[in-house]
Amino acid sequence: MVNILVIGSGGREHALSWKLSQSNKVETVFTAPGNGGTENNVPIDINDLDGLAEFAQKNNCFTVVGPEDPLAAGIVDKFNKLNLRVFGPSQAAAQLESSKIWAKNFMKRNNIPTARFEIFDDPQKAEDHVNSIDYNVVVKADGLAAGKGVIVCNNKDEAISAIQTILVKKTFGNAGNKIIIEERIDGIEASYIAISDGNVALPMASSQDHKRIFDDDKGPNTGGMGAYSPTPVITDVLAKKIQEEVIEKTIHAMKSEGISFKGFLYAGIMLKDGVPYVLEYNVRMGDPECQPITMRMNFDLYDYFVASVDGTLSSMPLLSWKDQFAVCVVLAASGYPDTYPTNDEITGFDSISNNTHVFHAGTKKSDGGIFSNGGRVLGVTSLGDSLDSAINNAYSATEQIIWSNKYCRKDIGKKGLSYFSD
Repeated sequence: MVNILVIGSGGREHALSWKLSQSNKVETVFTAPGNGGTENNVPIDINDLDGLAEFAQKNNCFTVVGPEDPLAAGIVDKFNKLNLRVFGPSQAAAQLESSKIWAKNFMKRNNIPTARFEIFDDPQKAEDHVNSIDYNVVVKADGLAAGKGVIVCNNKDEAISAIQTILVKKTFGNAGNKIIIEERIDGIEASYIAISDGNVALPMASSQDHKRIFDDDKGPNTGGMGAYSPTPVITDVLAKKIQEEVIEKTIHAMKSEGISFKGFLYAGIMLKDGVPYVLEYNVRMGDPECQPITMRMNFDLYDYFVASVDGTLSSMPLLSWKDQFAVCVVLAASGYPDTYPTNDEITGFDSISNNTHVFHAGTKKSDGGIFSNGGRVLGVTSLGDSLDSAINNAYSATEQIIWSNKYCRKDIGKKGLSYFSD
């Protein structure tokens, strides 16, 4: 039996801890620092690499890294040096997410389909570029900005305002020292996630995230307001295409550049006219995509994490999935992604049905109660035999959960329904 340390405090980490605790090979799952829903919390910050290593060593833990920040800081390299077993990519491999510029240049030199782009650190040159082109753009901060450093622009004025926000006002701090201005590709967005051991990559179930704060994809980008799996947007033909032309190509190109990619590889895909373009890479499981994906897993996740670390994924059986759909509706604090209240007591957990699991994100335990402690507070995730029933189950459950500043989108999963009509 093995102990596991899951690093992180969000909904993704709660889902991973929950799934790993079901393995008959796992004794105790610790979560650092965890949240109000996770068990065996360890009060160590995700960026305290020494503290985390010391804990893993003392408690003989196999470590799973949830969020991007410690990966970008080189936690995997540190653990490997100490002969500690850890699931996730090295610092060099994490550049796919930690530097959007590095990732775009990587895609360009390896012919991985992505939007055309230019790089700037001078606001005036960036504005001149915007004024010289005849298409809409997306302006992106180069570094990590908790999923928020991307501004989709509808005209030149918005593009110039985005340049000012990132490069001049430094809204995203040092993450915005450089920017990418890329062509806006209008199509359908989906998430494609695989697990890799540096040589092969096994695809996870498909999913679709909902990034904007308001219904019908309006308002600013967030860390994600909900997701569902599988998505009919990614057909079998498209899945094969993305697997071969994006995922495998990325893994092999990384390897040929001397970087072994182990861990979750996430490609944010824009589909236009049947062609998948990579919008961005993440080097960890998506949040909230992780929640519906883990609900549908019909396998022992721990076995695959071990195989990723050991480089033995090619000898593992293909991943198997429940036939059902899963929908995750994120309950946020009203005002998110800007300023929002915390410390509201949350009730109603006792009345949740068996087909639903509530994954905690921005919560804390206090005096025996659960209180809000972040922007994205809970991920209410339900199974259903059809997408429609999974949506209904999830929204019925959200109504059971009560606190004074609760907010959610009302259209999570609806994009997928149009594929099943007629």
